[in-house]
Amino acid sequence: MSGDTRLLAGGILDLDSVMHVMEDSFDPAFGEAWSAPQCAGLLPMPGIWLVLAEDRGEVIGFSLSRAVADEAELLLLAVKKKAQRRGTGKLLLSRFLEDAAARGATRLYLEVRDGNSAVELYKSHGFSEAGRRSKYYTGCDGQIYDSLTLSRAAIS
Repeated sequence: MSGDTRLLAGGILDLDSVMHVMEDSFDPAFGEAWSAPQCAGLLPMPGIWLVLAEDRGEVIGFSLSRAVADEAELLLLAVKKKAQRRGTGKLLLSRFLEDAAARGATRLYLEVRDGNSAVELYKSHGFSEAGRRSKYYTGCDGQIYDSLTLSRAAIS
């Protein structure tokens, strides 16, 4: 990761940047990406927060999260292909952990496609499998994939 990468709070006005990152980072073969209307509908809701990873003025990653009562969920985390494997995902995940704790969360959740390389990142940050949704994602070729629900205690 470049020393120039910084994390910024985002909002609805950053939707185009979010969609560019999502289109670049999520392989359509797996059916994981969200649409612009899905993101736009969620962003103004209470308890939702967006964090952008920016490097030299370009948004190279983001995380979208929500907190409800004493739980927080990482809804999306994406990093452009050219910036992957350089620490940006770790930086965004660490920020989620901090933000969730600051919002009073005691339990954290996320959902990820079984087989996604990001599972190792999440496990290295203390997440473990709490459940599985069979046949949750449908890829563009019709192939079906399970989803893993991962969970961990929030940092104190």
